[in-house]
Amino acid sequence: MGIQMILLDLDGTLLTSDKRLSPGNRAALERAAARGVHIVPSTGRFYSGMPQVVRELPFVRYVVSINGALIYDAAEDKVLRRADIAPEDADRLFQRMEQLPVLYDCFIDGWGCMDRRQYEQVESFVEDPGLRRMILELRRPVDDLRGYVVRTGTPVQKTQMFFREAAARNAELERMIRDFPDMSVTSSYPLNIEINAKPASKGEGLRFLCRHLGIDPRDAMACGDGSNDISMLQAAGVGVAMANADPRLLAAADYVTGGNDSDGVAEAVERFCF
Repeated sequence: MGIQMILLDLDGTLLTSDKRLSPGNRAALERAAARGVHIVPSTGRFYSGMPQVVRELPFVRYVVSINGALIYDAAEDKVLRRADIAPEDADRLFQRMEQLPVLYDCFIDGWGCMDRRQYEQVESFVEDPGLRRMILELRRPVDDLRGYVVRTGTPVQKTQMFFREAAARNAELERMIRDFPDMSVTSSYPLNIEINAKPASKGEGLRFLCRHLGIDPRDAMACGDGSNDISMLQAAGVGVAMANADPRLLAAADYVTGGNDSDGVAEAVERFCF
């Protein structure tokens, strides 16, 4: 039947490096939507942390957010599926993170939270100005974050940590995958690690929405750039990696399109949807 749904990672994929939605990408998505194709952002961000320009696209109804931990129907303001980390499991992760030279945070009820002591180090720890600004804007400082989660029994939607050096990130990523087989351990930036509950992945989000909408996964296309997009590309009939993608994602892709700063999404939409 052709492509009926397109799932799109945001950072490094649909958005330019300065977090804009280019006119070329927008025009291609508008054309696809006009033909009845579902356009679905699929992101590690929580819904309200998505750029306003994406949230306000008139053809966007469904969102796979927080790496699949929460699937949202924006038209009905309704959560369709969620997969949280239990507070005792979050505590295990916090214990590990506290032993590392990293900044860490977590998402709770659709917003980012960071221990106040760590929040005060963001300016000096994170060099990338765009990432630094996003952390500061989308995180709420909390006194004793770990204690708060354990004391209140609050489920956590995602935890993540930020490193200073890629080599340290890469080494810890392999250790986390080995030491936490009951978690989904991925990455979306060269200097971060993201941990979700095992049932939470972008691939599971794609399969859930296909069931919800009566679409064969073979009629879905997915575009991404990070290792947290691998499951999504594997679940889709057409898996597209950006030219700037992680090597692991490039190896999993059916097709490699242009980079996120050269309308790579528009290129893929034009190739496979028209």
